Amino acid sequence: MFFKQIYEPGLAHASYIVGCQKTGQALVIDAKRDVDTYIQIAKQEGLRITHITETHIHADFLSGSRELAELTGAPMLLSNEGGPDWQYAFAHEPLNNGSQFMVGNIKFDVVHTPGHTPEHISFLVTDTPAIADVPIMFFSGDFVFVGDVGRPDLLEKAAGMKGTMELGARQMWNSLAWFKTLPDHIQVHPAHGAGSACGKALGAIPSSTVGYEKLVNWALQYTNEEEFVRELLSGQPEPPTYFAAMKRLNKELREVVSQIPTLAVLSPIDIEQMLSKNQIVIDSRSKKLFAEAHISGSINIQNNKAFSTWAGWMLNYEVPFALVVAHADVDELQRKLMRIGHDSAVGYIPSLDDWQQSGHPTSAMAQITHEELLQKYTDSDTMVIDVRGFSEHVSGHIPGSTNIHAGHLMEHLGEIPKDKTVVISCQSGDRSSIATSALMRKGFTNLVNYAPGFAGWAKSGAPVEIGNAEVESL
Repeated sequence: MFFKQIYEPGLAHASYIVGCQKTGQALVIDAKRDVDTYIQIAKQEGLRITHITETHIHADFLSGSRELAELTGAPMLLSNEGGPDWQYAFAHEPLNNGSQFMVGNIKFDVVHTPGHTPEHISFLVTDTPAIADVPIMFFSGDFVFVGDVGRPDLLEKAAGMKGTMELGARQMWNSLAWFKTLPDHIQVHPAHGAGSACGKALGAIPSSTVGYEKLVNWALQYTNEEEFVRELLSGQPEPPTYFAAMKRLNKELREVVSQIPTLAVLSPIDIEQMLSKNQIVIDSRSKKLFAEAHISGSINIQNNKAFSTWAGWMLNYEVPFALVVAHADVDELQRKLMRIGHDSAVGYIPSLDDWQQSGHPTSAMAQITHEELLQKYTDSDTMVIDVRGFSEHVSGHIPGSTNIHAGHLMEHLGEIPKDKTVVISCQSGDRSSIATSALMRKGFTNLVNYAPGFAGWAKSGAPVEIGNAEVESL
């Protein structure tokens, strides 16, 4: 039996290849959209991809199942559970609770595990040549994570489906009751790890066992359903706005992009024309370089592991955009964009050299030092905006700061004064650079970025407010 996890750190997403080495057949579970990875692995291992499946209709990335099916001809085996609102709108082989299929000599038993979503299924896997009737693996998707379980509130918070949170939480309670009956030895392989917005306390290790989760997973310790529901629905991170688009695109017919798109190199005139049409330029350089000089009106989203998530927050699926990115990093950035369905990049500019040499102006991002902020943060003519998540803010923040999540700033422009110094702060300066640049694009000229962030503030011993109570340090 061949087994491999493919982990994409930018979205904390895990997909899998499971193959039968005797027959050469292989299955891909929860594929990312740049599917050449799976084809290369299968070729290296002497396998052919003959089956494709998913645990559910994903919200945080655009599934590559259809791309993989087009390239390999393998059928897609997808959930038929959850009722009429949760049926895939393209050709596939339906799977229901109790369905069973073989990939060579490897047996897959389908279990309906609703809670995160109504249609969610999981897979119990048995390597029949080893022990014919004893499962060895459980592919849990977004049902059970390492140390956590899938959040049931995304359909309501991200996709606007009212009344689904509590129902999902109670379905999760029932699904977990079944999970507890599994033998302790079974390996648990989830679809996400630490950093994913699909839960609130995901562990950093890549896999677990049923027995270990029974011991340490907070959700499996509850004996009262009402207490479990309350805890499951509390403290979940803000879901990125692009999640709603992912839910729709993963369910419906859409364009299949089976190759990494090639981007054109743009001229300064091209960029100028795009900006004149109010189209976005995403500058993927470091926050330091961006602060020193950038194309006026561009937004800084650094090319790090959070790029996909913040591109999802900041970009409109209907509006073309351009990138500032070095030649060597174009392929990497294109993959990060296509994984969340952003196919509207028209091209890129590899540096600011041509832009500046052709006489086009650049802007700088004003910064405020820690010492300066210590002197100003209580002034009536200063407003500090904390752009972290709500739970982060409540656990500790600069006293008197206002919490507006960076991804929701555009919905609160009227609350941001233009007659005061507005200080933008996050945890360590990455999100504040995104937020400050997005507000500068909207015409705010009274902004300063506090690069040390709350981490620097708290480390210095400056006053910290927790909830509404001010304390001297964390």
